[in-house]
Amino acid sequence: MNPVRDHNLMFYVYVMQSKKSHGWYTGSTNDLRKRLSQHNTGGSTWTKRGTPWNLIYYEACLNGEDAGSREKYLKSGMGKRYLKNRLKRFLSLTG
Repeated sequence: MNPVRDHNLMFYVYVMQSKKSHGWYTGSTNDLRKRLSQHNTGGSTWTKRGTPWNLIYYEACLNGEDAGSREKYLKSGMGKRYLKNRLKRFLSLTG
């Protein structure tokens, strides 16, 4: 298995930021490009009010359960603190 070539075998945890409200959305998927397109075309009930969205962070996992666990963590208080620390330079540039 080559994770670079076999991209359909990867699972992604991602964080997007709304260009409109600057709010964040965290999710997971096995097709990151398709999922981002769905978010930006209003194909997701949870995010259609915040369109358009920018991808600001993602992680790749070899297992869907691992991605789901990571998504759950990043949505927690500790996970949000982790992201804010991880993205502090980006956040300082975007205000």
